[in-house]
Amino acid sequence: MVKRLFEMLRAGGDRVDWARVADRQDRRPRPVDPELRSRAQVLHRQLGRFLQASDPWMLRPLGVPDDDLPPGTDWHWRPRLLRGRISPQAVAAPGNGHRLGEDAALWHDCPHRAMILRQTARPRPGQGSGYAMHLEMLGFSGSFLSLAIDLPDDVLARLGADRILQLDTRLDAERPITIYARINLVQGPNTETMLRQLGHPVEGQGAARRVEFDLAYADLANRPIEKAWLDLIFESPRMNAVGINDAVVSCRPRAQA
Repeated sequence: MVKRLFEMLRAGGDRVDWARVADRQDRRPRPVDPELRSRAQVLHRQLGRFLQASDPWMLRPLGVPDDDLPPGTDWHWRPRLLRGRISPQAVAAPGNGHRLGEDAALWHDCPHRAMILRQTARPRPGQGSGYAMHLEMLGFSGSFLSLAIDLPDDVLARLGADRILQLDTRLDAERPITIYARINLVQGPNTETMLRQLGHPVEGQGAARRVEFDLAYADLANRPIEKAWLDLIFESPRMNAVGINDAVVSCRPRAQA
């Protein structure tokens, strides 16, 4: 796979000696060609995807026992954010829309960006996820904070009014905090949403929470769903720390009346 990656880079005409360019920039910082920076950013994203996809945890099965899923479940998925290493694994003062790997992003309006994000490994046996995501909120002065997780394309054709989506999470928090889950379903110009609270306020270690989205109650049109994502919304997050230790989304047919 590594050999094929470098062959693809050569085929694309990218013959920059990046180590040499970086050394030169370290010795003598100066403005560089914007096109060169753009190429470097594209390469950085591609290499980040490769490193995450080749992480040993990503090569393991999803690891969700059938007994932990409702009868009739025909699809389940754990975000890549919790399965493979992202780069960088720690970020201070993330901007609005900061990407966390390929399928997640952090959204907020805190002008001071008073947050720290950290991805940590969870090597203990028997755990479903290989990684956890920690959010430390300091003097948060914004009005919203959410983690958006894109659902993969392979589930979109399954979604409709006859289906139930389920979210199972394992969370911890330094102080009590209310967390909501919201599913967003895009059909053409319309986006239908459903909001659920993850039980009573999260506090302490390892709280397991489960919510369901019965899509019969979503105002869906008789057309395919083009995109879907899940928001984890943190209410009043100031001076708190939250750990997302696991999250599994599953789908099953709705029981017929």
